[in-house]
Amino acid sequence: MAKSRFEYVRTYEQDAILLPNTYIVIRLDGRGFHRFSTHYNFRKPNDKRALCLMNAAAKQVMRHIPDVAGAYGQSDEYSFVLSRECTMFDRREAKLVSTFASTFTAQYQFLWPEYFPDTPLDGNMLPSFDGRAVLYPSLREVRDYFSWRQADCHINNLYNTSFWTLVLTGGSSEHDAEQALMGTNSGEKNELLFSRFGINYNNEEIMYRKGTMLIRDVGAGGSASASETTESKDVGEKSKRQVEREKNKRRKAEIVELHVDVIGDEFWTDAGRWIS
Repeated sequence: MAKSRFEYVRTYEQDAILLPNTYIVIRLDGRGFHRFSTHYNFRKPNDKRALCLMNAAAKQVMRHIPDVAGAYGQSDEYSFVLSRECTMFDRREAKLVSTFASTFTAQYQFLWPEYFPDTPLDGNMLPSFDGRAVLYPSLREVRDYFSWRQADCHINNLYNTSFWTLVLTGGSSEHDAEQALMGTNSGEKNELLFSRFGINYNNEEIMYRKGTMLIRDVGAGGSASASETTESKDVGEKSKRQVEREKNKRRKAEIVELHVDVIGDEFWTDAGRWIS
């Protein structure tokens, strides 16, 4: 390509390269989603259509980007974890974050009519998502990250369930409901729901309480064991051929949707089958 005297401006471009041999978590959040959900009359405290739409968009991102090992979503956020061997865009942070945010936003808008067939999108109120990238050195921090997000899901959903039950069933104003819940702990919110409204929070739909985990079912021989992944598998120990073979397995694998506890040990016992 011919050069021009203006090409010097390229020297101002700065690429932030993410550290090698670390897990990359790309977390997406809905931009202005409180206003967005109000505009489209999302059901309170949970709109199953909206949550299923989030899951569907996330699955499409995973189908398009095989470097994603798994993802966790709740409310208007989704977190995608990329394997330590990921070299997508040479691990340039801006390219990774912008690709995930734009791909997820595009899929969310494209799939919207499937989940909200009677509510067309308004050009003045379109959904969009922003993102960030965070690096974690081992599977332990990745596990704690997902545990943190699921704990956040539980805290927020218990509050929202209590708040909107007081408003929609109990006839409280939003101000009074907020005051009634101020300073209460989880046990007190559970007691309020059961004693006043006969609601056992543990019987609420599990997706609302636990969020959604998406993993690739790569089969028993798909990846290294969890101990190998965290203790002995460095990027340098895997040939390019091995890395490409594992990426092809992830690309072909079925994406499984789970609504399970990710804080306890059981889910992570066989974690090496889906994350490497």
